Amino acid sequence: MKMIVEVSEKEGLEGLLGGKIAVWCCNYIYSGILSGVSDSEIKLTDASVVYETGSLGEKQFKLSEKLPSDWYVRTSAIESYGVMQPQQHQTA
Repeated sequence: MKMIVEVSEKEGLEGLLGGKIAVWCCNYIYSGILSGVSDSEIKLTDASVVYETGSLGEKQFKLSEKLPSDWYVRTSAIESYGVMQPQQHQTA
């Protein structure tokens, strides 16, 4: 018999709403504030595309570029995601 023990809204992407996250996708890495989640896409505000991470323990990515507006990422392209330390944009 299968039983539901507990259902939590605090897990997965929905649990990270409002926080600064990094999203590893098939081709690129994106960073920003997760401001929207649907079955097919997520919305990032204050978004950046990351070209080079450097050490993940640092407070900023080694090379990232701020995107010109809110950015949408297809959930089908997401390989992994998670909370990151506050990041500042740094260009070469």
